[in-house]
Order: sequence, then C-alpha cells, then structure tokens
Amino acid sequence: MENNMKTTDKIIRYVGGEKNITNLYHCATRLRFNLIDKSKFNISALEKMPEVLAAVDSGDEAQIVIGGKVGSYYQEIMKTYKIGDDNNNGIKENSQNKDTNLFKRLINVLVNIMSPIIVVLIAGGMFKVVLAILVLFGLNKQSMNYQILNFMADSAFYFLPFMLANSAAKKFNTNPYLAMMMAGVLLHPNFITLVTSGKPISLFGVPIRLVSYGSSVIPIILIVWFMSYIDHICEKIIPNIVKTMLKPLLIVIVTAPIALIIIGPLGSLLGDGLFSIVSFLNKHVSWLIPTVIGIFSPLLVMIGMHVSLLPLSTISFAKYGSENIMGPGQLASNLSQAGAAMAIFIREKNRNAKEIALSACITAFSGITEPALYGVTLKYKRVLTCVMASGGIAGLYAGLTGVVRYSFGAPGIFTLPTFIGSSPKNITNACITAFLAIFLSFIFTYFFAVVDKSDRDKSNIKTPKQEVKGIISGKIVPLEKVDDQVFASGSLGNGVAINPSSDTVVSPVNAEISMIYPTKHAIGLTMESGQELMIHIGINTAKLKGKGFEVLVENGQKVKVGDPLAKVDFNFIKNEGFDPTIIVVALNTQSEKLRITKKQDITLTDNLFTIY
Repeated sequence: MENNMKTTDKIIRYVGGEKNITNLYHCATRLRFNLIDKSKFNISALEKMPEVLAAVDSGDEAQIVIGGKVGSYYQEIMKTYKIGDDNNNGIKENSQNKDTNLFKRLINVLVNIMSPIIVVLIAGGMFKVVLAILVLFGLNKQSMNYQILNFMADSAFYFLPFMLANSAAKKFNTNPYLAMMMAGVLLHPNFITLVTSGKPISLFGVPIRLVSYGSSVIPIILIVWFMSYIDHICEKIIPNIVKTMLKPLLIVIVTAPIALIIIGPLGSLLGDGLFSIVSFLNKHVSWLIPTVIGIFSPLLVMIGMHVSLLPLSTISFAKYGSENIMGPGQLASNLSQAGAAMAIFIREKNRNAKEIALSACITAFSGITEPALYGVTLKYKRVLTCVMASGGIAGLYAGLTGVVRYSFGAPGIFTLPTFIGSSPKNITNACITAFLAIFLSFIFTYFFAVVDKSDRDKSNIKTPKQEVKGIISGKIVPLEKVDDQVFASGSLGNGVAINPSSDTVVSPVNAEISMIYPTKHAIGLTMESGQELMIHIGINTAKLKGKGFEVLVENGQKVKVGDPLAKVDFNFIKNEGFDPTIIVVALNTQSEKLRITKKQDITLTDNLFTIY
C-alpha cells in the first residue's frame, strides 16, 4: 500500500496536481483524467515511472496506462485526493482543450461514457463463457439451473441503459440518479408490456413508437444529454427558495415525455441506421471489418479509441445474439501481440528485456495488450508492422469464414469459449484465427524485427551545450518561488521565470513551433537537438480561454532567436486577477544540467540559461 501511495503521489504531481483534475475514472487498464490545463500533463516523466506502461494525450482525456493494478491505484487516488468539481472553482469542463473537429469530439464523448462500464460488459460476457462451458459439460439448456444462470448473465446487457445513464450523467454534468430514472422510464415493465402487445400507444394524443430499449446504447445517451440542458436551464430560472422541490420535478416532467416520444425513437433509428451500414458491409464484403480491426487495433488502443466500437457490438448482440465488429478482429490483433512478444523473448539477450517480453506475452494471451504494445511492439523497430500484418491476415481469415463472437470478454486464448455457438465451425475457425495470428506474428517478428540495444535505450545520448536567450524584458524569478506547484517542483523540467516589463514574447532559440495551446497561454518549441522548451505565460491563465493573448506564429513554423511569438496584454491579465509571471522550462531536464543566469534584470540579448 505504501508503494501505491508513492506511485499515486507522483501520478497526481505529473498530471498537474489535484486542483488541475476535473474528473477521474478508469477502465480495464487506464486511469483517465480530464484536466483543466493539459500543458501540465507531463508525459515524459510519467513514462519513466516503472509502474506506468504509457501516457497518452487523447482528445479531452489524459490517459495513463497502468495495466491490471489500475483499480488499486484509482482507489488510492480517490481516497487520498479531492477530485472533482468542488476542487476546481466551479470549472465543469475542460473547455480549453476541446477539439474543434465535431466527429472527434463525438468519439471522445462516446469513449468517456463507455469506458467506465467495460467492467460490467466483461463480467456479463465472462459469466456467459462459464455458462457455455457448463453446457459443454452437460448442463441442459432447458433446466431451471441454466435459465437462472442465464438471466443473471443477461442482466449486465439488458439493464445497460441504467449504467450508461449514470456514466453519461457524469460526462454531461447532470444528476446521475435522475438520469437513471430516465433509464427506468425506458425499461419499466408496464411500458415493456405495451410494446410487447404491439397495439398503438400515445400520450395526450401524441403517438409513441413501440421500441424495446433493453440492451440499447444510443437512446439513453441522447436522453441524458438533452436532460443536462433542461437541468442547467432549471438551475438558472427556478428561485432558490423552491429549487429543491421544483427543479427535479421540472427536469423529469419535461424530459420523460420527450424521451419516449422523440429522443428514444430517434436514438433507436440512429442505432439501426449505423448497424444497417455494418450489416451491408457484412453481407457484401464480409471479410472487411475483421481485417480492418485486425490491422488497426494497436493504433486504436494507443489512443484509447477501441472503446468507441462497443456501441455497435452491443447493438449487434441485442439484435442477433452475436457480433463480428470487435471480437474476431481483436482476437487476431491481440494474439498477434502475444506472438510478437514471444519472438522478442527468444531473440532478446538482455535479461530484464526478456522478462518484460515474457510478461507481456502472457498478458496478451489473456487479451490485455497494453503491456505488449508499450513494452515490446513500440519498443523495437518493425514489430508494429509485423503485428499489424499478421493481425490483418488472421482477421481476413476470420472474416472470410464468418467468425462471430457470442458474448463479451477481452479476446484471447482464455476467452475462446465466447466463440462457441450452435455451429461447431465457428469455434474451430476462431481457433484457426488465433493460431494464424500467433504463428505469423512470431515468424514475422523473429526474422524482421530489429533487436538492438541502441534502438531501445537512447538515454545516454549527450547533447551539446545550448544557450537559451531572453524571451522578454523583465525581472528574474527563481522557478521554485513560482506560485504553481507543478512548475516550482521541477516535475516538468527545470528553468526560470520572468516578471515581464514589456508585452512581446520572442523565441529564445532557433527551433520549430511544436505546440500552441488552444488557449494561447503556452507555446512549445523543439530545438534541432531535440530538446523541448515550454513557454508558459502567466499562472492559471488557461482560464482566460485566450483573452489577452495574440499568438504570432503557427504550429510547425521555424523560428530564430528573437522572432516574435506572442503579444500579451499583461494589464488585462492583472486586472482579471491572474499572476503575469512567464515561465520558461527545458522539459525533462535535471537541475544540474542547467546553468541559470545570475542577473536579476533580463533583456532579449541576455542568456536566460544554458543547457549542458
């Protein structure tokens, strides 16, 4: 437990401290943070931690890949730190980090909502695996034992709208219990009876479409999204003296009828439309989906977007009792990761690297691929290509032979029973898919991967002395005296701060602009040596959302020493109550590698610091 505390303390520090976190949840392998200021998300420092497999900046989420122990770290963080809205001065959304691409934003929202309930789908899916094995050993499907066990397993899927309502409410910042009440409206036995009867129904003369919402995904998400707006309107217009009684009543009395009459049917039609596209592809190019998933799963996992396929798989289960959207392709991809890790284990000479490869191989066989992905696939040259190629070939075979999956579970050797169905050919072809993935990936990786220490460890590469010039005229402030714990602690790297006396920030080095934060308060530069600098203008100025800042450069632009980067209205910043101090940090540097100027007043021609 003490080691967990040390690890979680570092994690919180490297994501910018507890005050930088608006929300935290976890899926099967990742801690998923929503942050106020993502410039404080120190990916490099996190990835140096032995307990962290990878750190990923994915849309509006900062993800830290932990693996099997993610639950214990999550519990430790929630027990020790104050995470949530009360700790963030009323900031409800990480709005400065929103992507302007609508499709990407929709996918991010979907991933945020689906990720927390993966554990429920796995529980129900694995329950069904056990049930399938019991049937193989003689359990009669007509027996009372089977029927009871079956509805226990099915409850995870039938009542999915309740869990989605809770998860969506947290994402859309509305009351989770009222959201679950909306799920209750969709799944109420009386409504189900009316739907089953098939007779037309209406509310005050307005017809209600007969839709069964058990196991549905899209309708409840749309309903909770709509409810969140009703919630916010009620919060503004209802007097405080009657808000306790009147607000929940208005939310429900407005949302519930609209949910049944408009939003629920619309969501159902949208889900049917999406699945019609998938059905069309399966009918005319049945090999396509498993092949594509087999090839690109590692890339989807890297950015945490593999979860976005869950709604389509869930719709398929509800309609047909099986799916081929995720299962067959992910089986091919996951076991390709296992085959690659096995090959690296045999070829690798370094003892520590062999142990990592062996451990990654075992977890990949069980369907959890992050250890293999970050510990092997991305660590050695050509291995990712080998994994994608073998996953694509095995996925193609699964598609051509019509392999489907009958329940959820991380696709791997131990969950092959999820492919057991009425036809023995399905499980046979699934086993052949698994064999092809392992065998081909092993062969490809063994003969084509580059296993060279120089490719794995570049930490000893020395860079020449690099001088960093002044970025603005002003007075020097030691970094440790900056009123920001993350920068003052040096967790992002070492550097210096300036209390500015002019309004134009210039480049301190010859470099390329590698990052301009959406709120314009932070600019990243990458020097020819690869050393990265961050210029952070003001303390907590991300909250200004770009007001008072005029950026004069673009991402990817080459700049020279003295080239203007931004003009800043520091009077506006001060009047808004923010500290105007500018921080210049050489990312991921140790204090002994920097020699900081001893001058108290700095100009553009002075050296700010030197990196050794």
